[in-house]
Amino acid sequence: MKSDREELRAEIEALKKERDAIILAHNYQRPEVQDIADYTGDSLELSRTAAQTNAKVILFCGVQFMAETAAILSPDKTVLLPVKEAGCPLADMATPEQLRRAREEHPDAVIVS
Repeated sequence: MKSDREELRAEIEALKKERDAIILAHNYQRPEVQDIADYTGDSLELSRTAAQTNAKVILFCGVQFMAETAAILSPDKTVLLPVKEAGCPLADMATPEQLRRAREEHPDAVIVS
């Protein structure tokens, strides 16, 4: 008899196959999320992996900007984010208005984000 965890894993694997999907999990995800993921790593590495895979659906277990980057690099694929509100305090530190003001004050500065 399968445990609940084994049944859940089998269901997830079947859904991945049915929907031609892969799961990407950032390094900080819980171990059970990383265990079911096809790939684990950092945000940029995972977004590049999404672009290189043949899967039609990318389930990105990370934060919003990671899924957005994967979608930019893979415009022909569906990128899903399990928690739409998943944010990153570091990425959310500067508002668009603050960035506009900084660009006005320092027009020759290179912006890295």
